[in-house]
Amino acid sequence: MVGLSIGEKHFIEGGVAQDIRTDGRRRLVYRPIQVRMGGTEVIASVKAELGRPSSLQPDKGKVFINVDCSPTADPIFEGRGGEELSTELSGALQICLLGGKSGAGAAIDLSSLSIVGGKICWDLYIDGLVVSADGNLLDALGAAIKAALSNTGIPKVNVAAGASSDEQPEVDISDEEFLQFDTSAVPVIITLTEVGRHYIVDATPEEESHMNSAISMSVNRKGNICGLTKRGSAGLDPSVILDMISVGIHVSEQLMNKLDSEIAAAEACEEE
Repeated sequence: MVGLSIGEKHFIEGGVAQDIRTDGRRRLVYRPIQVRMGGTEVIASVKAELGRPSSLQPDKGKVFINVDCSPTADPIFEGRGGEELSTELSGALQICLLGGKSGAGAAIDLSSLSIVGGKICWDLYIDGLVVSADGNLLDALGAAIKAALSNTGIPKVNVAAGASSDEQPEVDISDEEFLQFDTSAVPVIITLTEVGRHYIVDATPEEESHMNSAISMSVNRKGNICGLTKRGSAGLDPSVILDMISVGIHVSEQLMNKLDSEIAAAEACEEE
């Protein structure tokens, strides 16, 4: 968090109240996005390995999410500060993208990662790295992960016939045929930060330092909430939470369209 004087806090809150933020944006407008937001830059990568399904979900694959905060992004990320934030961000992404540790209600279709029920599946390892921090890390990581998944090809797997029910079947992983990962249901993450009596999106570090609380929600293309998490010590009335969710769903379309446009532009550049 950025340390602010009383005057700076009043200036930020007064601007938010008048719908004019310190960088000229309105309350519900994002900064320019190029799988980065303002000065916040993150990197996401996806790795796939063959694994064994969980006994609780034998017909589904598994997804593991980990975030690392580079000390070069901010001095406070050195040592324990970075570890605590990494754990917080990893947990929030787990909730927003996978519906919690159980994977129930996952926005990523885990059944599409199954190869042989109860025996073989794909394990996806999603790693996020915070390169520079300028506020709104969770939304930026969510956008980077969606972009990385859209560029992920899963090798085609041929399963040898004839294996008994007790035997582990033999598989052949293709080096030439890949299945494009379906990201149509992967949501964007919207964080609404409460400053004074108003909500803003894509908060800067100064605005985050002055927040009462914040709610992050993942919203898919159909406008459905896939996951939700809260930050900040201040409590929120249920009616306020419902209002924030309604605003988040409205704003998600803006972010989804911006991100889709950037992904399409990047793919077009790769093909040239």
